[in-house]
Amino acid sequence: MKNKLQTYFPIIRTRGEVLEELRENKELWKTFCGWKETCQQEYLDLCTGVKGIKLLYDTYFKAIMNPDTRPDRFNDFISEMLGQRVKVLKVLPNESARIAAESSLLVMDVVVQLEDGSIANVEVQKIGYLFPGERSACYSADLLLRQYKRAREELGATFSYKNIKKVYTIVLFEKSGSEFRKFSAELYLHRFRQTSDTGVEINLLQEYTFVCLDIFNNIIHNKDKKIENKLEEWLVFLSQDDPDMIMKLLDRNPEFQKIYEEIYTLCLNMEGMMEMFSKELEIMDRNTVKLMIDEMEEELNETKRKAKKEVDEVKRKAKEEIEEAEKRAKAAEEETERLRRTLEEQKGKRDIS
Repeated sequence: MKNKLQTYFPIIRTRGEVLEELRENKELWKTFCGWKETCQQEYLDLCTGVKGIKLLYDTYFKAIMNPDTRPDRFNDFISEMLGQRVKVLKVLPNESARIAAESSLLVMDVVVQLEDGSIANVEVQKIGYLFPGERSACYSADLLLRQYKRAREELGATFSYKNIKKVYTIVLFEKSGSEFRKFSAELYLHRFRQTSDTGVEINLLQEYTFVCLDIFNNIIHNKDKKIENKLEEWLVFLSQDDPDMIMKLLDRNPEFQKIYEEIYTLCLNMEGMMEMFSKELEIMDRNTVKLMIDEMEEELNETKRKAKKEVDEVKRKAKEEIEEAEKRAKAAEEETERLRRTLEEQKGKRDIS
């Protein structure tokens, strides 16, 4: 019996057909058998349409949304992210100065130059980093410096600061940070630009867009919620592996049918598909290790905070006890002095009499 996606896309193969092809190729079968059972099941589910493919992962995204080979798609996607129509001129090498440990939780990262000369960095984080604002500001500053250097080199003596174009930092979180989740369970899209408190307009060149996919997914899976606009269509397309959501998208906008057909045509190339899946497993393994390290560090920091709090409390109580003892000692000293004076006064009176 066909599953839901096989009904939409007849080229999707059955589990038996996929396993048969794997067994016929010794190298592919060896690779497949080397995976954990859960990974084997995940791969079979993707190839047979039991689940859709999350296209925000780097290898899948670049196969389907490559700005060089699929410019119209990427232009439409990034325009929806920015809330304005833009056109990608070319893909740029990623020269970010971010440290290696920080890149380990990225599942996709691409830098493009737009037609007007501005630069956009689009990245997907498996788990939102701590201090997302501060980090994004640093990445944006890195891009801005890149713009400045490029303009200086290209224009030489004719360079002017007005030649420096904007830089856009677009971050999609699979699991957003607490700053966003605590702020709202209903808002998943946040755009930032620098403004003055007086209303005066000057071009400060840096803009930011943050998309919380976990919040979006919670909203879009509400049975009464409809996909309302092109931005939500793209987010469903790129982040959803639920067949029901995919069919919901196709019913609303059949244009995505062609893109999904490309995806499942890729699945027919078993060698290429396994190579992409293996790369994603490597990314997920790094993410898992980094997450475990982060969790252990956070647990250690929390233990240190609690220990410091307890030590501070002991010190506070000890200080209070010392101060109280000093007060009692001073009071006793004053009482002793009072008694001494009283005795001297009484002795003086007896001597006079």
